[in-house]
Amino acid sequence: MKNLFAIAILFFISVSLQAQSAWTPEVMIKFKRVGGTDLSPDGKWVAYTISTPMMEGEKSEFLTHIWLASADGAVNMQFTQGDKSCTSPKFSPDGKYLAFLSSRGNDSKTQVWVMRTTGGEAEVITQSKTGVEQFSWGPHSKRIAYTQRDPDTEQEEKMKKEKRDWNIQDVWKYSHLYTVFIDKNAKGTRDGKRLTKGNFHVTAFDWSPDGATLAFSHQPTPSADLWTGTDISTVPADSGAVKSLVAMKGSDANMLYSPDGLSIAFVSDGGDPKWASIQDVYVVPAGGGQPKKLAETPDRNANIFRWSPDSKEIYFTETDRSSNRVFALPVSGAKPRALTTGAGTYGGASFSKDGKVMSFIHQTPEVAPEVFVSAVTPFAPKKLSDANASFPKLSFGKTEVIKWKSKDGKEIEGLLTYPVNYKAGRKYPLIMNIHGGPTGVFTQNFTAAGSVYPIQAFAQQGYAVLRPNPRGSSGYGKDFRFANYNDWGFGDYEDDQTGVDKVIEMGVAHADSLIICGWSYGGYMTSFTVTKTNRFKVASVGAGVTNLMSFNGTADIPSFLPDYFGGEFWDRADVYAKHSAMFNIKNVKTPSQVIHGERDPRVPPSQGFEFYVAMKRLGVPTEMITYPRTPHGPQEPKFIQDIGERMIAWFNKNLRKR
Repeated sequence: MKNLFAIAILFFISVSLQAQSAWTPEVMIKFKRVGGTDLSPDGKWVAYTISTPMMEGEKSEFLTHIWLASADGAVNMQFTQGDKSCTSPKFSPDGKYLAFLSSRGNDSKTQVWVMRTTGGEAEVITQSKTGVEQFSWGPHSKRIAYTQRDPDTEQEEKMKKEKRDWNIQDVWKYSHLYTVFIDKNAKGTRDGKRLTKGNFHVTAFDWSPDGATLAFSHQPTPSADLWTGTDISTVPADSGAVKSLVAMKGSDANMLYSPDGLSIAFVSDGGDPKWASIQDVYVVPAGGGQPKKLAETPDRNANIFRWSPDSKEIYFTETDRSSNRVFALPVSGAKPRALTTGAGTYGGASFSKDGKVMSFIHQTPEVAPEVFVSAVTPFAPKKLSDANASFPKLSFGKTEVIKWKSKDGKEIEGLLTYPVNYKAGRKYPLIMNIHGGPTGVFTQNFTAAGSVYPIQAFAQQGYAVLRPNPRGSSGYGKDFRFANYNDWGFGDYEDDQTGVDKVIEMGVAHADSLIICGWSYGGYMTSFTVTKTNRFKVASVGAGVTNLMSFNGTADIPSFLPDYFGGEFWDRADVYAKHSAMFNIKNVKTPSQVIHGERDPRVPPSQGFEFYVAMKRLGVPTEMITYPRTPHGPQEPKFIQDIGERMIAWFNKNLRKR
């Protein structure tokens, strides 16, 4: 009996080792995700998060906990514990506390928790009935500001109990701004105040350096479609009247007080709101006045997150071709300069109080994302974390940036991943993976992380993978990002196809073994492409827009397509039909898989069903998989793994490999 047991153990160990000897969606989903950093004011500690997939039994979720690493590299330890996630770590300005969000309390609502950096028990600070959405320390470490959605009234709660809780469209629950003190009062409770109320929705906020005022951005309702009406106002931190600060046409948001308290930086489209996004940086006097536009950033799509301590520069992140970088923009009007240099991508950045030290997450296609720290000058990154030390050490399919000329001469860039154990001179089947957006962009991120599109698992199967950044993508300047207006599926189609031609000319891809896939706008391009060409032998449409007319009446962003196509579908029906897969569906001969989330408000599942039903009635090989509880992006690790496995099975089944 003992021998049989030993043999069984050896068998299971052998199977486990075999399973980890190659990249598969099952192996890749075990990758731990490293979250953005927060650097202590003295620059000596970095707080960050690690998210671990929990997939045993009934679980299918990512459990996130906070870790602390010392900037000298001597200590790297888990800071929070338990079966509830802890996210958004933020050091207090005096460095004595670390606050975070968690639903670990008895009410299961997300609250702000505070824990001493020296250790001990965490203590809940807020008592939000609907759950805290975001928070920020006051400058004196005595208060925290946060937002929450308005709770139900007693009448609304009564109607729910009586099953009379029907929904009337355009009746909203707004997010508003609150503050709470860290220390308890004489009664043993914490004093708190609601600062804003009314029919507007608070989206972000920032404390003034003296703690007397908060600036906040707000839009008319929580609708995802109404970001175009975002303005900036201020309110006293001890309650009082709301005062308008910036109310230009379009979107004015992402505001930050300067350390000297004299100015507020923000981003704005300058009164011309477009879904392709313009985010130029402006500065306005903190007491109000005329905003001043600073020098344009390379992509005109800045996300500002910090001022320099001397109030002379504003730090921002932006996509730079296929990299994400941190930049500094002088208030003087001079051009921006990159603070992070070198290959790969940089994100989740934070600075010490004196601005001399920065922390961030860095990754490359073959090197997993980890936490780094560096002096701002000279930039010399030092790795602090090792979240995936136990991740399999397997051979990678190499990834490189390639360039080509589109049909009209426009230069296009993309990422080409070669098959694992690639041999020059041999031609391989090629997967073209198209990004979403359409203003998304493929960057030099780690290619072995668990993902809907498991790049290294594709490469392990013997596929080359091309991820193009066609016109419409971010990272290549405003004109390039706007170049697909009124042109979905035509200019960008040529960018994609000439990219495939380039890989064939390189001798890497076999012309008769081509696959196409993509999610969201990538799903749109996949569904539309197979109506225009039969060169692809297999397709997978992920959460794709297939019918522009029906999409516009069912999605949560009804202004999106009229912006891109210059009018409503009832005024431009011929244009909407010309650019829709469903109005050109009879041309499809490519076996096409359809994947969709059942709770997707952005691209409703009806878009997938329209394409799938048409494929069946046309007699074209197809299958459709839907995922319950799933919004526009799959969030459950079991689903993410399954999607990758189903795509590989569909590709292998329908493609005669060379």
